[in-house]
Amino acid sequence: MRVAMIGSGYVGLVSGACFSELGNDVVCVDLDADKIAGLNRGEMPIYEPGLKRLAEGNVAAGRLTFTTDLKQAVGGAEVVFIAVGTPSRHGDGHADLSYVYAAAKEIAAALNGYTVVVDKSTVPVGTGDEVERIIREVRPDAKPGAEFDVVSNPEFLREGSAIEDFMRPDRVVLGVSGERAQEVMRALYQPLYLIETPLVFTSRRTAELIKYAANTFLATKISFINEIADLCEALGADVQDVAKGIGLDGRIGPKFLHAGPGYGGSCFPKDTLALVKTAREAGAPLKIIETVVELNTLRKHHMAERVISATGGNVSGKTIGVLGLTFKPNTDDMRCSPSLDILSVLIKAGAALRAYDPEGMSEARKIKALDAITWCDDAYGALSGADSVVIITEWNEFRALDMERLKKVMKSPVMIDLRNIYNPDEMAAAGIAYYCLGRPGNDA
Repeated sequence: MRVAMIGSGYVGLVSGACFSELGNDVVCVDLDADKIAGLNRGEMPIYEPGLKRLAEGNVAAGRLTFTTDLKQAVGGAEVVFIAVGTPSRHGDGHADLSYVYAAAKEIAAALNGYTVVVDKSTVPVGTGDEVERIIREVRPDAKPGAEFDVVSNPEFLREGSAIEDFMRPDRVVLGVSGERAQEVMRALYQPLYLIETPLVFTSRRTAELIKYAANTFLATKISFINEIADLCEALGADVQDVAKGIGLDGRIGPKFLHAGPGYGGSCFPKDTLALVKTAREAGAPLKIIETVVELNTLRKHHMAERVISATGGNVSGKTIGVLGLTFKPNTDDMRCSPSLDILSVLIKAGAALRAYDPEGMSEARKIKALDAITWCDDAYGALSGADSVVIITEWNEFRALDMERLKKVMKSPVMIDLRNIYNPDEMAAAGIAYYCLGRPGNDA
């Protein structure tokens, strides 16, 4: 099948490469000529494990190409995906749909024969209706069901494991308005159906809401276990055992029950906020999600306070080593990372920060609020001369640090582990002052 992917960011690039791997002819489109030139040279604009190899293989096979020419790409496609950014709009928290609507206008002008136009971007309920209206306005000669159809096909890709998520998804959600579009999308996803992936066909508005409901529910689980961690500390219980005990219940499940510094990334922060705004405007406010948004903001500042407390209560003039900057491992994504809030507080408090992240350094250096940080080449460089070290992102290479070497390079062996990587008893035996979340033996 001939597929055009409008937008070559995280969702568009991963989805385009994966669709080409399934045997489709895919062209990824982007207005950024430098990005397209880089892709044509084999340079990936994002870090995602396995993506470079997947893209290069399909480019070599002639199934995957990159261009800035939207008109040509759309004119030759049977399915056109809109995979552009939908960041939070400044001022009110709504999703900014300007890129989606601009893409819809250009697609409408380039339509050539029956085409299924698919919203892949995360968009508020009703966006598909507006995309259809825009296409009809630009092309009054084009009739839904005859010349085009609009479908909602939200993505559920986790950064760091996106290729596996695409190839072996829990489900594929498809919001369609007609049988013709349904059959096209069924044919496109047929290779996944053969491995028994459920295809969930529903209305466009329902599909759009499924995406937001899924992300906000997962964000709620994160905030829930973070609050339970605080309660565990107050009562002398162990949050990891609590999480295991409730996670073994099939109705709850073990995922997203790991205490930490709060959720971040490109999805959860903006999606929770967008759904809160949508619900308020619909006259059906979501009090649980409103609280989740508030708790997550407070969580990050509370984590900064923990670092300050563990470093003697006053970090002015003190050096703190920072391990991990990205919002999660296996990505270079710094968007809404908890590190941004935590480190900003520490900088304002007068701390000198030395930081290292395996993949996020390049993106972190672009952030003005982090200009005062000293960037290091490895974990031990970040620990050199430090009064304390804080683990913010649980990269694998931080899971087995040499504690004797740590004690030699640090000014004082104090660790604040915001991801509960280490065992408190083992750290005590190693002579490390260890502060963690929601577990007995915490020095905090």
